[in-house]
Amino acid sequence: MNKITYTYRIALSLGLLFSLSYCDKNIDSPAYEFYPETSLDAGAANWKTYILANGAEIAVPAPEAAASAAYQAELADLKAKMGAATSQQQELARHWGANGVMRWHAIARELAANYNVPPNYNADGTYPAPNPMDPTTYPRFPFANPPYASRAFALLAVAQYDALVTAWRAKFEHNRLAPYKNDASIQPLIPTNDLPSYPSEDAVVAAASREVLKFLFPGEVQYLTDLASEHKNSRLWAGANVQSDLDAGEALGAAVAARIIDYAKTDRMGMANNQAAFANLRADAESRGITNQWHSLDVPARAPMLPFFGNVKTWNLDQATMISLRLPPPPQPGSPEFERNIEELRQMSKNRTREQFRITTYWADGVGTYTPPGHWNRRAAQLIHEKQLNEIRAARVMALMCTAVQDAGIACWDVKFYYLLPRPTEVDRNITTATGIPNFPAYASGHSTFSAAAAEVLAYLFPDHATDLKAMAREAAESRIYGCIHYRFDSEDGLEHGKKIGQFAVLRAQTDGGE
Repeated sequence: MNKITYTYRIALSLGLLFSLSYCDKNIDSPAYEFYPETSLDAGAANWKTYILANGAEIAVPAPEAAASAAYQAELADLKAKMGAATSQQQELARHWGANGVMRWHAIARELAANYNVPPNYNADGTYPAPNPMDPTTYPRFPFANPPYASRAFALLAVAQYDALVTAWRAKFEHNRLAPYKNDASIQPLIPTNDLPSYPSEDAVVAAASREVLKFLFPGEVQYLTDLASEHKNSRLWAGANVQSDLDAGEALGAAVAARIIDYAKTDRMGMANNQAAFANLRADAESRGITNQWHSLDVPARAPMLPFFGNVKTWNLDQATMISLRLPPPPQPGSPEFERNIEELRQMSKNRTREQFRITTYWADGVGTYTPPGHWNRRAAQLIHEKQLNEIRAARVMALMCTAVQDAGIACWDVKFYYLLPRPTEVDRNITTATGIPNFPAYASGHSTFSAAAAEVLAYLFPDHATDLKAMAREAAESRIYGCIHYRFDSEDGLEHGKKIGQFAVLRAQTDGGE
């Protein structure tokens, strides 16, 4: 690694380490306005779920009738809470009323950015490992690197989606309308709709999101608990739900989250950082003739990032299918094609344009950011808001895209640690990079694979944006060449690989009942 690049990485890592320890969590809070949700999507009760067998697996008990004394008492209590709400609480009601699914993904992106800090080395040259049993002590757990972030967004999205499919079934089974439909004196602070209010979709999303994110970010339990309480209370301040709507939603969201967490405990992520077995990957590659292998250029050398993430369970295709799609071997150092590619980078590092540097920086998504998966998560949220999708539609978009992105990451990591191709700067120390050098093999580009999968799904769901989404993925891939941390074949092959992985999520979308 050249000295300038290494110094930049350490300074950035240390600066973020100390600043993020004391920062607030406002890295990414889009100021989306609430909007009327005109589509009820009653058929969503039958949409295909991911972990649950279907939307009927978890029963939701029947509510009190609208004419009952108990419900009338709840209406009176609701009006009292609305009347006592402060201006700040009313503003929070409007804030959370702008699609709770998107709000919780923004929170997840904030957490991913705050925890995307690799540990610095000890005095003896070793690197400390984050301890999930002591998550708030340095180095904090988790290190939310790109693979971890992709899994976090996928688990959150699936929990929200499965919970909302179940909620939609209960809503149209029990068909209790919103308070303002039962009492004309209630003037809600957010747009009205005809969606049954029991169980509350916001309480479902708040509970499911809180529990999954607590599992993923155990040092943030109180923060997440407070946010979920605020989200649920906002429905009272807004006049959108009575307390029993919220209680039923809380119970349902927590029950679904428990199922998702059970899945996560068995998805093989626990073995993704098995450093003791990394030598076996080297030996296996050498047995296949790959003797020129990647090594960490960090000083001191750092253990590779999640070398067995390629074994984590995929969502939209099985392991055998993923292996059948594994990329062919990349050009090896010394071959004519490899030499053409590395010569391009030698010239790029000397003649990089201002625009190429801008693109490199925009897509760097390194330490202290919400990573490439978060970059696409935010783009999906923007499209959801543009199209003014309701919660169940928003959850479907996020589940389809986020599972595709995690699948792409798993497939990419399988390729990386199967071929162990050295980074350009390891082959030629004179190549100057324009961004930090990730601590894992070059082939194929993670940015390219993540981005192509995300673009493939979003282009299908938002066809009027297909052209700009594909261009966005292409720019992400090119940015890694401009930064001189990837060969052109890393990016080109990564784009093709990610597209194929994304197509499995598109196939699911075509048959999940949501068309």
